[in-house]
Amino acid sequence: MRLLDIHNPFNAPVYHEETVTSTMEVSRLLAKDNAGHGTVITADFQEAGRGRIRSRKWEMEKGQALAFTVLLRFTCIPAALSLKTGLAVALAIEEFAPTLAGKALIKWPNDILLPYAHSGKKSPSKAAGILAEAQDGSVHIGIGVNVSQKQMPDFLREKATSLSLATGQEYNEADRFILLEKILSRLRDEIESCDWKERVEARLYKKGAQVCFAKGAADSGQLMTGTLTGIGPEGELLITPPGKAIPLAFTAGEIYQMSNEQS
Repeated sequence: MRLLDIHNPFNAPVYHEETVTSTMEVSRLLAKDNAGHGTVITADFQEAGRGRIRSRKWEMEKGQALAFTVLLRFTCIPAALSLKTGLAVALAIEEFAPTLAGKALIKWPNDILLPYAHSGKKSPSKAAGILAEAQDGSVHIGIGVNVSQKQMPDFLREKATSLSLATGQEYNEADRFILLEKILSRLRDEIESCDWKERVEARLYKKGAQVCFAKGAADSGQLMTGTLTGIGPEGELLITPPGKAIPLAFTAGEIYQMSNEQS
């Protein structure tokens, strides 16, 4: 495990491996070895990176994405941590790639969407994902950002993009670590921010629009439709059913594309 010489505003080490099972698993091992608050592990390739649904693998090409986990010493996951992290990632991406200013959207609860400049799609595509899990007095925030990929596998082509595809620019390994520094800096600030809710809602995907929503577990299949009204004080998603005046609040679930929308 190599120690990277980059700035970490948490005043903790940033480690790097070429290949790991997942940075989340390495972070758990670091926590057991008493690693400090803000310790980071990043890798060129994850053999078993995943999202909220364990069957969904995070696909990446070696050296083409930024994949890392931040170890935070909290006894439980702070309210809206995934959304605050999403806000930090969105702001860092826009700072890193100024042509994307104002274009990074947050899809509740844990995805960052960007315009896919090289297709005719009307909808933005996923460029980054976030996974926050608590264990034994620690919180592990796993973050994956597609950086320099120029092509996506067929099964992801309509769903995913990268910074290179969104901007038309080339990025290298050093650029990935510049982006990492920017994300860590934003994350440190956003964890304690008080005005996160308004700023998340300002870039919230589908706010004010009709959505199809799966209630409960992300793969529950319990679908409902309604207007995505906004975000609650604890980070819950607010959806107003047809004909109702008061929104319902959800702490788990997934937003799906409406059947009459085009990709």
